[in-house]
Amino acid sequence: MDGSSPPQPHYQRLKQFILEGIRHGGWAAHQRIPSEGDLTRRFGVSRMTANRALRELANEGVITRVQGVGSFVAGPKSEATMIEVRDIRREIEARGAAHHCEVLELTRIAASSAQAREFGLASGAQLYHSRVVHYADGVPLQLEDRLVNPALAEGYLLVDLSAVTAHEYLMRTAPLERAEHRIEAEMPDTFTARLLALAPREPLLILHRRTWSAGQPASLAKLSHPASRFRLVGHFHLAQSLPSAPAN
Repeated sequence: MDGSSPPQPHYQRLKQFILEGIRHGGWAAHQRIPSEGDLTRRFGVSRMTANRALRELANEGVITRVQGVGSFVAGPKSEATMIEVRDIRREIEARGAAHHCEVLELTRIAASSAQAREFGLASGAQLYHSRVVHYADGVPLQLEDRLVNPALAEGYLLVDLSAVTAHEYLMRTAPLERAEHRIEAEMPDTFTARLLALAPREPLLILHRRTWSAGQPASLAKLSHPASRFRLVGHFHLAQSLPSAPAN
């Protein structure tokens, strides 16, 4: 035996090529890398081999694959705080990315029994409903599905949500008094997967947020994010000493 190593599998050669390109600055964070077709033609391998290489790099967190768009060098995940209620536009721009959004729906609805309970209203009461997709550097980051109490935001249906976010408008017309959050992970339906350009079998990270103003529920938002491109963080500070609870 000559002690030579066995030849490297083709998909491993492709992975090494991409890793070396990233390591030596050929592709920077968030920059598009060669597609399956590009790799197939350049290296004379099958599309299945190229797909395996890209799939494994995505699973390892090296790249991000956006269905119908391409593969990109992974950067730090976008973040949102679980404690503060902040504007998605400011969150995106604070990380140096460009924000734009697409308004899918802005209308008046009759509240279902469950929706009415969230607002302390009677079933069938009028609510405003909006759905907006927010993008960071052209890549979809959040589907915002929001219900708004008309009593606290009478002009909501007249707002151009492509220019002014719901958060901006509501902070002016119904200043935040308190908020509650609930976090879930779930698999998307076909419509949401297409809107957010999710990879096959990629889950959603969902933040449910209800806010109050003037003692009333003002807004109920379901904020859905691609789990591969988003994370939620929280910071807590405990006082040095806590006062004892008063006796009943």
